[in-house]
This record gives sequence, C-alpha cells and structure tokens, in this order.
Amino acid sequence: MSPFGDLGTGALMAAIEANGAKFLLELGRAGGGEERHDELDWVIGGSPIDYHNAIYAASLTKANADAAIASSLEALKRRNVPGAWHVGPSMRPADLEKRLDRAGFTYAGDDYGMAADLSVVPEAVRVPNGFSVRRISTRAELDSWVHLLGGGFGEGQVEARWVGDMYARIGLDHPEWHHFLGTLDGEPVATATMLYGAGVAGLYFVYTAPDYRRRGIGAAMTVVPLKQASDDGLKAAVLGASTMGRPVYERLGFREYCRIGIFEWWPG
Repeated sequence: MSPFGDLGTGALMAAIEANGAKFLLELGRAGGGEERHDELDWVIGGSPIDYHNAIYAASLTKANADAAIASSLEALKRRNVPGAWHVGPSMRPADLEKRLDRAGFTYAGDDYGMAADLSVVPEAVRVPNGFSVRRISTRAELDSWVHLLGGGFGEGQVEARWVGDMYARIGLDHPEWHHFLGTLDGEPVATATMLYGAGVAGLYFVYTAPDYRRRGIGAAMTVVPLKQASDDGLKAAVLGASTMGRPVYERLGFREYCRIGIFEWWPG
C-alpha cells in the first residue's frame, strides 16, 4: 500500500490540481469574479493579480481548443484584468501550452506540484528561541500577516492586501481555511495558509522575511500546519513550490508529482 494510505500517484496528482483549483476559485469568488464551469473552469475579474484571474481546468479537443482559449482572452479583456492559465497534467489537449503561446499568453514558469505523507511529518524543527506560530483569529493579526507578506512575496502589497481582504470575507473561523503567523520575540516574521480540500491539506503563502531566513523558520511554518492537518485526520499534504522553496520542502518529506505551467496575459 502507498504510504499515503489509499492515495496512489494518480490520485495525488489529481489532489494537487483539485486543491489548487479550490484555492483559486474560492478567493476569486470572494472577490466577485466571473465563473465558468463546463469544458473550461475559470474565475476571472475578482482580483488585480494575474495569477488569481485563473483558468484552472480544461477538457478540450484539438477542434475546440483555440476557440476556448480565445473565449478566455475575451473574458479577460471584458473585465480589463490580467490573467493566467494554470496548466496541470489533466488539462487537454496535449498541445495546449503551444496553443496558449500562439494565442498571446506568455509562459511564466512552473509551480512544482508536491505532496507529503502526513504520517511522517517531523514532530518539530529547530527554531530560534522566542519563535512561535499561532493560527490567526483576529483582524489585527491578519493585518500583520498582510503587511509582512506584502514586503516580499509575489506582487507585494497589492497581492497581500487583496488576499487579506478575501480572507476576511471568507471568514477567519472558516473550518477549511487556516492562516498562520510566525513571530520571533513578538515580531511578525513569517506567514502560511492551509486549505482543506480534495481530501488533502494544501499549503499556500509560506513566506519568511528575508532577514530571518536559514534559521528553520520556514520549515516550522510548514510543519506546524501539517501537524494540525494530521491531527484532523488528513493523510496527505500538497503544495505548489517555487524553485527556491523546493529544497526546503524536500527536506520535510515532500516529493514532486507534477508541474503546473503558468501562462500569463496582460492587457495592452
């Protein structure tokens, strides 16, 4: 049997895609994005960030793929927002990435789709004295999370403020969304979010302020949520790692199962 219980490689790949799709959909929906759910799944117009105006699932044929791509461009132009296709292993047709390139989308790199067996998550990692992690429960704590994330993650303050507002709309006590703030001697230094969906725990926005890296803090911001997920009965965790973050996650037991190609489009 797989160390993940009943989850084999194919199921883990599907869970990586499905948890990521839920993450994109629920944030975009909270922002009022336009949704489509048929041979294409998207949520467009709810965010100022291209990554979050997302086409995240496609079951197309060679005969209708170009028209479907054109319809996504029309939706982005209609809402006057940047957007992105998140091309995972289940998306069809096989030459979808080439078609996106021809249509004017720009390849921006891959997210490494990784998974870890929660039964073997480290009990703890070595961190500096005075470091602690807590789940966010108040708007003041969320504001600290936003301010910290905006200092160096992704699109900076624009993305961090939008995400924080969406978290507040979804609710800090939501049973599937969990947000964590790491502090050192009371000073916010690290962030993380965990989302339950597709039978797994997904990790997002794991970030440590530059001055506090290489001290075990990023690992702790991963392990603490995963221990909670294990205690809640989940068997596996998934995430989309950057090139920089991948070695940290590998040391914690994550392994790559797929890649999600990001293809961006910007107005004008």
